[in-house]
Amino acid sequence: MRLKRRITNAACYVLLTILSIIWVLPILFVILTSFREEGGSYKTYIMPKGYTLNNYKELILGINSNITGGTNIDFTRWFLNTLVIAIFSTLLSAFFVLCVSFVMSRLRFKMRKKFMNIAMILGMFPGFMSMIAVYYILKGLGLLETGTLKQLSLILVYSGGAGLGFYMAKGFFDTIPKSIDEAAFIDGATKWDTFTKITIPLSKPIITYTLLTSFMGPWVDYIFAKVIMGNDTKYYTIAIGLWTMLEKEYVDYYYTQFYAGCVLISIPIAIVFLLSQSCYVEGVSGAVKG
Repeated sequence: MRLKRRITNAACYVLLTILSIIWVLPILFVILTSFREEGGSYKTYIMPKGYTLNNYKELILGINSNITGGTNIDFTRWFLNTLVIAIFSTLLSAFFVLCVSFVMSRLRFKMRKKFMNIAMILGMFPGFMSMIAVYYILKGLGLLETGTLKQLSLILVYSGGAGLGFYMAKGFFDTIPKSIDEAAFIDGATKWDTFTKITIPLSKPIITYTLLTSFMGPWVDYIFAKVIMGNDTKYYTIAIGLWTMLEKEYVDYYYTQFYAGCVLISIPIAIVFLLSQSCYVEGVSGAVKG
């Protein structure tokens, strides 16, 4: 039995090692290509023949040594656009999710179960199914007239439907004893006081989880952002901007800079995730437990 167990463990380790290598290879390819000195898109080899930091330098400065004259590629501006949209969307989304989760966990009202069922069913459908309808609603409200209003539209859309994703946070709130709330009510606290001064301080893990998930949506979204922004290049988000680098007229000049951009946009996400990893794990485990 011990020999059989050792063989099984060894096989599992070998399998996990192979899967890890397969998972790391694309990331390694992206990093190597971002430092590649040779221009052009397609190469018959993977390892670069030369390495340079010019890809990062030119990308941040908005220049390209292979193109004479200006272009519409402005990575730094796109990065800042995305950062602003993501921050405001994250704060609003987290507020909506936590409020709805608290209501669903603590309050009892007539349509509560029906609302939860409807929210679950709607969550099964991809968001882009309503994309055209939302576009015409925003257009009718005059929120697509300027680039700034388009950015505001993205923030409203990203945060507006966030409340439907309350199940994870609700599961965590269910693990907090209701006796704490009852004791606060006896002392004269309102439901809002209980939410802000008791529940929220005890919910650091799920708040971290909510902030992370709310931040990722605007940061990586391409489809809806492209529909809203159209050809207004100045107000592009980073996802649209990186895809622009792969268009026919730019791909040969910006191919390596595209990979440099991929590395740069992953760094903030990786840092934030690593710093909050412990709270993130606690939040997921707490929600599942509930």
